[in-house]
Amino acid sequence: MKQRNDSIMRGRLARFAALLLVYTAVVWLLPRPESVSPEGWRLLGIFAATIAGLILQPISGGALVLAAIIAAIILGGMTPVEALAGFADTTVWLVIAAFIISDALIKTGLARRIALLFVRAVGRSSLGVCYALASTDLVLASIIPSNAARSGGVVLPIARSIAELYNSRPGPTAALMGTFLMTGVYQSICVTSAMFFTGQASNPLAAQMAGEAFSFQVTPLSWFAAAVVPGLCSLALVPLIAQRLAPPGIRHTPEAREFAASELKKMGPTSRAERIVLGIFLGVCGAWMTTPLHGIDITTTAMLGAVALFFTGVLNWEDATGNRAAWDIFIWYGGLLRLGKALAEEGITSAFAGGVGGVLGGFGWPVLLGVALLIYFYAHYGFASITAHMLSMFVPFGTVLLAQGAPLGLVFFSFACFTNLSAGLTNYGTTPSPMFFAARYASFGQWWKIGFAASVVNLAIWFTIGFGWWKLIGIW
Repeated sequence: MKQRNDSIMRGRLARFAALLLVYTAVVWLLPRPESVSPEGWRLLGIFAATIAGLILQPISGGALVLAAIIAAIILGGMTPVEALAGFADTTVWLVIAAFIISDALIKTGLARRIALLFVRAVGRSSLGVCYALASTDLVLASIIPSNAARSGGVVLPIARSIAELYNSRPGPTAALMGTFLMTGVYQSICVTSAMFFTGQASNPLAAQMAGEAFSFQVTPLSWFAAAVVPGLCSLALVPLIAQRLAPPGIRHTPEAREFAASELKKMGPTSRAERIVLGIFLGVCGAWMTTPLHGIDITTTAMLGAVALFFTGVLNWEDATGNRAAWDIFIWYGGLLRLGKALAEEGITSAFAGGVGGVLGGFGWPVLLGVALLIYFYAHYGFASITAHMLSMFVPFGTVLLAQGAPLGLVFFSFACFTNLSAGLTNYGTTPSPMFFAARYASFGQWWKIGFAASVVNLAIWFTIGFGWWKLIGIW
């Protein structure tokens, strides 16, 4: 036992040494742009080491991010208030509220009932279930302007329930169905986020930025017209990628419809608690859809729904505090979100984009666009927010490309859509990713492997079919 503990400790120390090496290499070996302060450059080193730590995992992700926050205060020039501001971010609290609502759906059995209805309708195969859940998110994306709200509060509980329906749970039985469903559905959510003006919170922001910076006007209809063809192609293929790399042990389920019907009969009519949860759920979704009318932030609406579950007795406070996954996300996702924003505030990402433009300025705009999009896409490994990615890099890259003569419509839609697609790379790329990853059906390596494979497929589709479709409909 002592030898085993010593071996574990040596391995942990080696991984910590690797993180220190990453930090040192960034801070001392990479040339610092004059526009970036020494403190900002050290923040970049801290962020790079943190991302490396999430891969190597010398300690848990939450503890690692807390260490990064402390380092940002000591080395990065941030005050404690600034460093801890990520935990006050509305996106982080939206995650917590979504987890609470998801818990109620599962605790009352409503999610199981919905899952059974789903299985009865389309459950002939695990791939069919994945497509059905992706289609559900596709429909909701047209009216709910938050991928976290619809996927975390609606799709994720159903996916979990269907996996558990076939006795697929985190651990030895995860590969039966859960690993495939969690990864395949999540990759599909990234595609649906790119397909609608309301698909994700940063999409209207991107349109606003294009109007202010480049006088390019975008409407919900023009966005959907641009994204529908390449988006449907991606939706058709990404579940197949997940199935290939995380093959479910259960593929054919010809008896699923009969089983689901039998289980629904055993459950009987909906209970009082189920009806309460359904009413709160529909009320929250209705408030999300009508946000432009009443102006209440979607996080406020979600929190109201969560509190209503406590007041009605459907959930108690112990249910919320006992959700270890939710509070783990609160720590590491909030911390990463703040560090990512700090990099943008320090001008690091703008300097990065400007450097790319300076190096490639001698090429024609087609080459520059292709290279810039690839760099922009894979730069999302360094972001825990689609919005932060868009805010920090879209306008600098767009300015460089337009100066080289690139068509404005092509520049806007490629960057706006690719930002959403790039969120599939990691388990922290956008708000729903930590929710799905926290279900613990897929390992860190599986998640990143499938994310990278899906990125290659998506890029191939949107660079060819997407650009061709945009040429056909006159975007460029």
